[in-house]
Amino acid sequence: MEYPSKLIENAVLEISRLPGIGKKTAFRLVMHLLRTEESASVSLSDAIIKLRTETRYCNKCGMVSEDTLCKYCSSAKRDHSLICLVEDIPDVIAIENTAQFQGVYHILGGLISPVNGIGPDDLRIKELFDRIDSKTNAVKEVILALSPTMEGDTTSFYLNKKLSEKGIEVSTIARGVPLGGELEYADELTLGRSIVTRTKYD
Repeated sequence: MEYPSKLIENAVLEISRLPGIGKKTAFRLVMHLLRTEESASVSLSDAIIKLRTETRYCNKCGMVSEDTLCKYCSSAKRDHSLICLVEDIPDVIAIENTAQFQGVYHILGGLISPVNGIGPDDLRIKELFDRIDSKTNAVKEVILALSPTMEGDTTSFYLNKKLSEKGIEVSTIARGVPLGGELEYADELTLGRSIVTRTKYD
């Protein structure tokens, strides 16, 4: 594709690096930015810069935050004895959108996958057990809210064994989520019911 200027070409190249955006879509976005008020582009660039420079991660659960603790871990209204274990940040947002869970979260940052060379030490499993061993908030139950894939099941099996050894009750979301599906793409009603009707992990 020919571009009228190097500035436009560079902008298209950078925007097209984003997932799901090809060069044609990137070009349309660039032209939109050129046609709108300059302040809109400045606001967008400021927001992106602050996103990269000011975003932190919660010391407890690993959720994105502006402080050392995220809004879930710092809330006195949450049940801190109940931890919902998820693969990544979008899963927390998906569960929160159901308005069916009032505990706290722990983000693993991935799933055990021997094929891809990802083992327990590559995930935030040690941090999970540090939370459980801490006497600040006695953890009674851990919900395994992992995608029903081979990697998700492998991770659930491993964690159930380790958690059971510590005397922690382990449950899993009901299988209303389709097998092989990703948790973040499940509809809110199905996901909400799967949290409420969770069962003991076997």
